[in-house]
Amino acid sequence: MKKKVCMVTGVGEGNGRSITKRFTKEGYHVAMLARSGERLNKYEQEFEGSKGFVCDVSDADSIESSISAVHEELGPIDVFVHNAGSGMVADFLSTTPEQMESAWRTNTMGLFLFGQAASKDMLKSGQGGSIVVIGATSSLRGGANFTPFASAKASQRSLAQSMARGLGPKGIHVSYVIVDGLIDIPRIRKMDWAKDKPDDAFLIPDEIADVIWFLSEQPKSTWTFELDLRPHRETW
Repeated sequence: MKKKVCMVTGVGEGNGRSITKRFTKEGYHVAMLARSGERLNKYEQEFEGSKGFVCDVSDADSIESSISAVHEELGPIDVFVHNAGSGMVADFLSTTPEQMESAWRTNTMGLFLFGQAASKDMLKSGQGGSIVVIGATSSLRGGANFTPFASAKASQRSLAQSMARGLGPKGIHVSYVIVDGLIDIPRIRKMDWAKDKPDDAFLIPDEIADVIWFLSEQPKSTWTFELDLRPHRETW
């Protein structure tokens, strides 16, 4: 029996690695997409059933090339997790047009292009599928210093809603996960404003991945569109 394929964008030391680990554990082939080929090679060795594809999610040509490679090497996509997200921050007056466009291309256009390709595979199979988008609190409210990121995330959330409404009746479950808090990875832990926080103030990537798996397996009678994740200490 052919293995199912899960495609994950933005695979790095946090959520992307943990999502790869979770889905390969469940018997999936996982197509890992990221800019760093070195990191992808490392994860290929770590997780049997994973395959890395170097991709710039902000570039349409790179996306098209990566999708073709995934199809050729692993086959059609059953689950797509859009984990890539530009964390570009700046206040309104200092934000440049280039920053606005870069954030939008990664968060929104990337979801659009990858989502179209994945959903076409799912429709062709006749089995449906699942698309999970990793969002942020900035999709709901824009901070003063988050102009590029917040506007892109709000756009991404609206796109995910349109996808869910249009694809749901066709058997494709689209869900949006709002990650509200600090993710427990070394890069975040070393930051001055995070290094003194207690362990339970962070979101654990493996536990985020468990939620992604749960959403991808939800029965059609109880589909979730939007889910907020935050540590119990997080104020909101």
